[in-house]
Amino acid sequence: MVDSGGPGGPDPTLATAVDNAAAALLSVWDAARERTSGRLSSSQLRALMVVEQFDGINLRGLAGILGMLLSSASRLCDRLVAAGLLEREPGRADRREISLHLTTVGQKLLVEVRADRRERLAETLAGMSPAGRQALLRGLVEFDRAFRANIAPTERSA
Repeated sequence: MVDSGGPGGPDPTLATAVDNAAAALLSVWDAARERTSGRLSSSQLRALMVVEQFDGINLRGLAGILGMLLSSASRLCDRLVAAGLLEREPGRADRREISLHLTTVGQKLLVEVRADRRERLAETLAGMSPAGRQALLRGLVEFDRAFRANIAPTERSA
């Protein structure tokens, strides 16, 4: 077991241990994406999830959250618009600004991906002890809070 570190923060090897353990979780996610939406890349699926979470987000905000160049995010959105999963609309406050929204098809796709992912996760969780499942949940909830706190407010609504 890796030491979580003292008051100064986690032991640097903790990130390596989490990265290694997360590989199984990521495999479940990728399998669900492939099975349900094989025509989408991981980046495209992540973009749809961000737009779902921050409906009306602009391209700059999306690029910031995804950690990509504005031009790359624009091309990614072009492909999602062409696939009928995403739509661009002029912004309400500034007509020059473009806001992004999921289409009904995009929403349905995310529902299908999540259903498949949850089914696969349930199969794996069934092999864990109840205490292990609860510890995992507590840790992931805290991890999610810390992650969301690190997304700058300007990236969320820019």
